[in-house]
Amino acid sequence: MSLTLDQVHRIAHLARIEVDETEARRTLGQLNGIFGLIETMQAVDTQGVEPMAHAQDLAQRLRPDCVTENDQLAWRSAFQAIAPEAEAGLYLVPKVIE
Repeated sequence: MSLTLDQVHRIAHLARIEVDETEARRTLGQLNGIFGLIETMQAVDTQGVEPMAHAQDLAQRLRPDCVTENDQLAWRSAFQAIAPEAEAGLYLVPKVIE
């Protein structure tokens, strides 16, 4: 697929971009080059090629899935001791919706 100069002017008009004749000709060459590259890539036989999530075969370094903070109950008590209001392990906040 290749574009014509009239099509470039139409695209520029639709995009509300003002282009002069020189810029339109340069853009025509660039767009036709992009379309040529797309046609070349579409001509490649990809039958049997498995899709990839990443270009390189990398593995994520993951930390072990284990508890690292053991004393949650003591922390909760310490935090609720300095809270303005707490009751039965819960923080009490002012009502904001009536």
